[in-house]
Amino acid sequence: MQLSCGWGPRIPGPWVSPTGRFLPLPAPRPVLHNLVGWCRATLRILSIGEVLWDVTGAAEYLGGAPLNFSAHARKLGHEVLLLSGVGDDERGRRALVGLGKCGLSSEFVDVVPGERTGTAEVELGPDGKPVFRIVRPAAYDFIRLTELHARRLVSLQPRWIYVGSLYHTSKRALEFTMKLLGDMPSARAFYDVNLRDGNWSLATVEQLASRASVIKLSDSEAEFLDASLNMDGDEASFEHFCRRWSDQYRCRTICVTFGERGCGIYTDGTYAEIPGCKVEVADTVGAGDAFSAGFVHGMEQGWDAYRCGAFANAVAAVVASRPGAIPDWSVEEVTAMLSRGDSERTPHTR
Repeated sequence: MQLSCGWGPRIPGPWVSPTGRFLPLPAPRPVLHNLVGWCRATLRILSIGEVLWDVTGAAEYLGGAPLNFSAHARKLGHEVLLLSGVGDDERGRRALVGLGKCGLSSEFVDVVPGERTGTAEVELGPDGKPVFRIVRPAAYDFIRLTELHARRLVSLQPRWIYVGSLYHTSKRALEFTMKLLGDMPSARAFYDVNLRDGNWSLATVEQLASRASVIKLSDSEAEFLDASLNMDGDEASFEHFCRRWSDQYRCRTICVTFGERGCGIYTDGTYAEIPGCKVEVADTVGAGDAFSAGFVHGMEQGWDAYRCGAFANAVAAVVASRPGAIPDWSVEEVTAMLSRGDSERTPHTR
């Protein structure tokens, strides 16, 4: 199996020294159409959580939400530090090679002796949506976290910290991440709720949500977590859900993804629904993680909620149009999709 993240000539890399240390990145070139724009500056992002192989029948694809997010953010021109773990096994060795192909450093990826690299058995429904069975324990459950790791990460001063629910079912992992968030108060936390059966707890969701600058979840996750969405009346709308969560967790920005229908974005008291993009879906594994990377990228450009959501929708759609969580794609494809206006319906804002 070959894994490619489709770098091409736009962004040379990977920018990693032979010892696994990051080297300075050049400023990205302003190659995008004016509709989208490019990075004002390269971000440094810390992504925390699982690295695993998505097993779909006889095929295996490197994945795990934190890794998928990292690969897509890297493709958008950003420097990403991935904190995770793999086993000292054949899958672990292939995973490390895959990280390098995606332009990611393995400096903070622990090779854990005696533990298996993570896997997730994936079945695709007729609509292309995946159902996961996570195999645990896995190597990422045994990352050897130390105070030295914490000091090194704090010294790198990431601007964003990406977190999810699955990895943080471990009390030790959650405590380490909460300490990092406390030690880096200027960093903004992006929390992808990303619920997987048997691999989350409400207490973990509440703790991570309470520290997040942005919370992102799917419509089905929102309905599962908030019973009022299954009732009648205005209070059952996604807009009211976002307002309730923003008030409860003191989080300024909430994203709810609707799959092919697009997304709803609530930020600073305003709610907007942004239509999705029309594509032939291969599978949706990794599309939500691509959305997250696109949204963080847009926020850092100072775009408004509609533009951030439209860009994130387009990145997710391009990824969903081909198999695997981190397939080959280009920013130019996203630009072309936005330029064509391949959306399902008119935006709705209030």
